Amino acid sequence: MFSSKEAFKQRFLEKFEKMYSKSFAESTLQEQYNTLGQLVREFVSHDWIETNEFYRSNQKKQAYYFSIEFLLGRLLGSNLLNLGVRDIIEVGLKELGVDLIELEEQEVDAGLGNGGLGRLAACFLDSLASLSLPGHGVGIRYKHGLFDQKIVDGYQVELPEQWLRNGNVWEIRKASHSIEVKFGGEVQVSHNGQLMFHHVNAETVTAVPYDMPVIGYQNKVVNTLRLWSAEPSQFRPDKGDVMKYKRETEAISEFLYPDDSHIDGKILRLKQQYFLVSAGLQSIIRSYLKNNYDLLQFHQRVAIHVNDTHPVLAIPELMRILMDEHGFGWEEAWEITTHTISYTNHTTLSEALEKWPTSIFKPLLPRIYMIIEEINERFCKQLWMKYTGNWKRIEEMAIIAHGMIKMAHLAIVGSHSVNGVAQIHTDILKSREMKMFYEFYPYKFNNKTNGITHRRWLMKANPELTSAIKDAIGDEWIVNPKKLALLMDYAKDASFQDKIFEVKQCKKRSLAKRIKSLTGIVVDEQSIFDVQVKRLHAYKRQLLNILHIMYLYNRLKEDANFSITPRTFIFGAKASPGYYYAKKIIKLINTLAVKVNNDPKTKEMLKVIFLENYRVSLAEEIIPAANVSEQISTASKEASGTGNMKFMMNGAITIGTLDGANVEILEEVGSDNIYTFGLTADQVLAYQRNGGYRAHEYYHHNKYLHQVIDQLVGGFFSVTSQEFETIYDSLLVQNDEYFVLKDFHSYVHTHEKLGAAYNDQNSWLEKSIINIAKSGRFSSDRTIKEYADEIWKIHSSKQ
Repeated sequence: MFSSKEAFKQRFLEKFEKMYSKSFAESTLQEQYNTLGQLVREFVSHDWIETNEFYRSNQKKQAYYFSIEFLLGRLLGSNLLNLGVRDIIEVGLKELGVDLIELEEQEVDAGLGNGGLGRLAACFLDSLASLSLPGHGVGIRYKHGLFDQKIVDGYQVELPEQWLRNGNVWEIRKASHSIEVKFGGEVQVSHNGQLMFHHVNAETVTAVPYDMPVIGYQNKVVNTLRLWSAEPSQFRPDKGDVMKYKRETEAISEFLYPDDSHIDGKILRLKQQYFLVSAGLQSIIRSYLKNNYDLLQFHQRVAIHVNDTHPVLAIPELMRILMDEHGFGWEEAWEITTHTISYTNHTTLSEALEKWPTSIFKPLLPRIYMIIEEINERFCKQLWMKYTGNWKRIEEMAIIAHGMIKMAHLAIVGSHSVNGVAQIHTDILKSREMKMFYEFYPYKFNNKTNGITHRRWLMKANPELTSAIKDAIGDEWIVNPKKLALLMDYAKDASFQDKIFEVKQCKKRSLAKRIKSLTGIVVDEQSIFDVQVKRLHAYKRQLLNILHIMYLYNRLKEDANFSITPRTFIFGAKASPGYYYAKKIIKLINTLAVKVNNDPKTKEMLKVIFLENYRVSLAEEIIPAANVSEQISTASKEASGTGNMKFMMNGAITIGTLDGANVEILEEVGSDNIYTFGLTADQVLAYQRNGGYRAHEYYHHNKYLHQVIDQLVGGFFSVTSQEFETIYDSLLVQNDEYFVLKDFHSYVHTHEKLGAAYNDQNSWLEKSIINIAKSGRFSSDRTIKEYADEIWKIHSSKQ
């Protein structure tokens, strides 16, 4: 990028003056960040153009990953890392009196995602580019993202996430590549040799693309993340209130996950989803035809992947484009569509499998509805041929039934591949959630266990650990993460253990400093940093963690002979704005924190910290500092998890249920190096199938559990007794849907074993090193290579 630090400084200062027309001495940190970002983006432009030209001229099959979320985090640091220029820029800036770390702090996390779904998509883009694979992202450019979380008196308060306030230095607006997307109106049928369908009197929205470079690791490959923004169309016929049309149009890309507790919110969500796939597919096909390719071969040159059910309308939209705009018959269009599209399922929770009322869907997307109806009718005929007379099975498998369109059913029928994201998750899909579909389409189902990019989550987030690993085993693991297994030879090495201990303490000191600055609370850097950071949801069981802390607090208060290794429990989580129960859990964590942190009898042994507005950049500080990783979802409920992998890669020890990828982490590290507890997935499923679970029995037969549950409503906290009544009722009145009480004793006992193990530092450090060594399997490079080879059939541009 720059031949020397002097060359960089010259280019940097020239760029600053061109952008701001003032002397550098007058510059602000934001202006310095903008200058550096522009300089980096301009530098990669050549490789970006070359990459696209190479794909075109070599007729490379390309994959497009459609996702409603891309949780990118900050990009400056990761881009400098992948370009291999961080050191020279850091030195050059220092000589100009600028701290690179301060500039990185100026960058706001992109408000394009919420949780694991979006972070997985971001990791996948990084791996695609770093493996020199022709694969790109397609998403929505949300103006405000989800929300900024503030904690006020212990309650979550949502504020607009104004991540674009200072612009986005990484994006390029491509107005000339805009697409028109249609809503509402009617479908007219004409007969001109063949049946033709025309979408008329529609409301038109302009989709404007913003492209962001996705930079591969030191390989000159730059792929594209294309994000679509909704704007008013200049082709809209005059239909009245222009300002209302403008507001409704721009609302499509205003917020991630608009509140859908009312009909207007549902319509907006559906608009978002169709907007994404229609703009994305029209753009891909337009580019494809520019190269004079035959649409009959579309599936041989293009792979479309839908990340969860949000982009599943890609199936009928591709059918529409092929039939209505290019004259294909149904059978030809269906052959192309089903061989082009593949689908990842991310959940076993039935409430998370999207369904759309036909009463909303049909008026908004009339032509798409007609196509889905036809897909459903043809599919049901196939089912009738195989299951003649079995009306119940056909009804349960139908795409449209009882006035609802089932998006997961459409995804399975209209794609050539359906994958789960951890082996246990895929097995549950095949044996329970999608059993009937697996029996009908066994060849479509496969597993692709999730992964994380080690470039961000180890190299960028933890350069100290990266340096220690390089000193021990070299750097081949950077391009081949499985080589981390060479660290197994150092697991018992006292010198290497000392290095790992020092790295962890360094990261704990940094996090303790951050906690002090954010909350005013001083935490013991020698205590166990026990961390649960993830989306707030009942099945993830932050409540189990809280009840355990209450148990420890009670024991310390009441039993002079009871002692523990000092613990700092760290939480971070956002609750969906309309998720009342989850927001009560946040209030409970913060209320407990006030009590525990200010009790003179316990505050030296226990601290509870809730870090507001959990996001990628905060995760990069928290995860390297963790000693213990809480992965305690109800078995069978967590599809995979990726936080578990990030903690493992940074040397934290997992306490977790046998759920999601925890099962595969156990396979890798062995039972001595992970702490598992609680019901298995089979046991949970058996209880749900056969009944027999009585939460009251556990409440009455465990005095410690009885005590903490009573404390939820019994004046233990300085709040009204009604404050946490909803949580109390969820456990006893509603019979504890997520088996918190059932697993409580096992969880407490396992924590006791974990605490004792931590006191044997040599043994603990050995476990920590084994976890790091075995984490290479969970690199997203491995996951993406499996997708590329087995689903998308795309090949490296270096081959």
